[in-house]
Amino acid sequence: MTTKNYKRLLLSLLAGFMLASCSEEATVPTAGSSLTDAGASGLSLRSVSTQSWLVTGGDVLLEAELQSGELQTTGMELQVNGEPASAAMMALSSQRVQMLLENLPEGDSTVSLALPAQGLTASLEISNYPIAGPIISGPHETPFYCQTTDFELVSGGKLGPALDSDCFVPTRVDYVYLSQNDGEFKAWPPESADGEAEPGSDLALISTADGGSIPYIVRVETGVVNRAIYEIAMLHDPDSPAPGPFNRSANWNGKLVYTHGGGCRSGWYQQGDRTGGVMRDGLLRMGYALVSASLNVFGQNCNDLLASETHIMVKERFIEHYGEPIYTIATGASGGSYQSHQTADNYPGVFDGLIVAASFPDVTSATIFTLADARLLHYYFNEINPDGFDPQQQQAVAGFGRHASIANLARGAARLDPIFEEGIAEEQQGGEVSIPALEERRYHPAAANGVRATVYDHTVNVYGRLDGTTIARRPLDNVGVQYGLGALNNGHLSVQQFLDLNRDIGGFDYDMNHVPERHQADRLASQRAIESGRILFGGAGLATTPVIDYRSYTDHRDGGDIHMIVHQFSTRQRMVQANGSADNHVMKVGGRWGFTEEEPDLAELFRQMDAWLMAIANDQSDQDARQKMLANKPQDLMDSCWDNRDGQPVEVFETQTYIGDGLCNGLYPAYPTPRHVAGAPLANDIVSCVLRPLSRSDYAVSFSDEQWQQLQTIFPGGVCDWSRGDASASIHQGVWASFGPSPVNRLY
Repeated sequence: MTTKNYKRLLLSLLAGFMLASCSEEATVPTAGSSLTDAGASGLSLRSVSTQSWLVTGGDVLLEAELQSGELQTTGMELQVNGEPASAAMMALSSQRVQMLLENLPEGDSTVSLALPAQGLTASLEISNYPIAGPIISGPHETPFYCQTTDFELVSGGKLGPALDSDCFVPTRVDYVYLSQNDGEFKAWPPESADGEAEPGSDLALISTADGGSIPYIVRVETGVVNRAIYEIAMLHDPDSPAPGPFNRSANWNGKLVYTHGGGCRSGWYQQGDRTGGVMRDGLLRMGYALVSASLNVFGQNCNDLLASETHIMVKERFIEHYGEPIYTIATGASGGSYQSHQTADNYPGVFDGLIVAASFPDVTSATIFTLADARLLHYYFNEINPDGFDPQQQQAVAGFGRHASIANLARGAARLDPIFEEGIAEEQQGGEVSIPALEERRYHPAAANGVRATVYDHTVNVYGRLDGTTIARRPLDNVGVQYGLGALNNGHLSVQQFLDLNRDIGGFDYDMNHVPERHQADRLASQRAIESGRILFGGAGLATTPVIDYRSYTDHRDGGDIHMIVHQFSTRQRMVQANGSADNHVMKVGGRWGFTEEEPDLAELFRQMDAWLMAIANDQSDQDARQKMLANKPQDLMDSCWDNRDGQPVEVFETQTYIGDGLCNGLYPAYPTPRHVAGAPLANDIVSCVLRPLSRSDYAVSFSDEQWQQLQTIFPGGVCDWSRGDASASIHQGVWASFGPSPVNRLY
């Protein structure tokens, strides 16, 4: 380890040690620096493609800048560890030069730049890791199944067999074009029946702002980074020189969109056979480059830390191959929103803006809390007390907009359950996998060393294992939770029903078997979840990130649905708690989400986000980053919902609120989760509540002395005091955290 990296590590450890003296609102700043101090010389050297301590694959894009005067490149000397090095370079201005440095050795290096004619020097510490990773997510997960042979190329055919256990395949480039005949992407150049190239008479054209047109031909790069298959797509004329960091495609607008896939269930131990999709017609027509990777599809990888690591490494690959984008927008629905939120907050700078849909704050808290409670309630209402509550009362306890959501979300709790069993109800099923080879390797009490297909075990590098087992620690708790409290106080339940429910609802053991006792979180797991941002904080990178959160309303879906609008409000509330306001969080509900004239709303959101980000980039004022972001928000970009009642959608501009009497509240009502009905705060970010003694003042109904005695027996340690936050008293520990191998900002 170099002296500079050692100092970084010491500073990071010191920051953690000083935590006890920090206020509960503060975060501990732990990020290192990718920029040298220009000092008296005025010459600085920075890493452009990634953080200087997280370089991968042996190459890095650097930038030298001189604060005053002209940077003279004649005789410039570049060295790596004292040895001369060469690099392709391009002058961006008279004071800025970028250089693509390749063939770095693995490990720590010192990169030095000297301008002998001006008597100036600068140096930067670089830590280089293998392109297969890991860099911050901890040891590689095993087993891990490569799926390159299943991956379909945009031009047709498969990617081919992996060459090693890290799923590596050679990077390839394909061209496709959009056929104006059927609107499909096809291999370019097209071939005739005899295999000869044809001119492509059905080639679609894209109209440009100056009244001209360009051919709708897309260059797609496919490769493997961090054991993930990635794709990069941009408009490019194949007859022109290949694009690179110093030779950009004339048809690229210089801006990047990172797409994501949703899901979570069965997303374990696999590379994945699809990305979040880069052939997005509307975005390509607007000139964007698109990038995505298979480990950014949560249905293939339900681990936001690994997803963030993949974001970092894939974006580095993009910059080194195509240059630094003006900005990067993250977009995705459901599981894609988790990733967008958490990378933006925990690893600021990777994304500059977010456009997300069907959103949740994260998978660890609001989502899992709701799924686990739904499975408990479903079991109670159907197995323990099948005649004690009518459907309306069951729904009042659950809070959901549809009774069917109880069973629907109980099935979703399979992501917490490691055991698959033939013949049992879906609401009790677990052990979901999508790789046939994993089916025979699944965990079971009779196969204790089998693979545990759960969110917690998939993220074991964060949570750690229970002593002497292969089982991951778990930040899941329902001790002190008064299920149905709101329903009782609103007159939907009798006192005895409330008592029966809370006496017998029980909890889950680590195999998600129902047990009479409430389940209690592992304190270390809770601490790590909060400190590392697995539970979304909202006050780090998100404090300065524009967010547009759009949603098709599903709370009234007949079969029930997990994508409830309350989760959107939970995200907003966390941002309010952390930053004092959520003015950078814009909600749009019930629109027509597409790029066509019939469904134009998504195109408009990208135009508005573009205006917002470009205004920020061009703001040369002395305001801080949050002030600049808020000051440059487009005036016409406001919360709204669509009134579709008369067949002609009308946009209603109105602040979206969880509870209120506005038109949007009536059109798209929000419903609580079981935990909210039990008194939890809107943010829904508390793993284990602080307990307090029972108080009759909490209840709008009267308890007899005998009933009160029952309640004291049910809650011998007290009930949740939700106002006191999490019992672990943990706080977010700052940005750019690592779980290894990088020692910089390493948490554990």
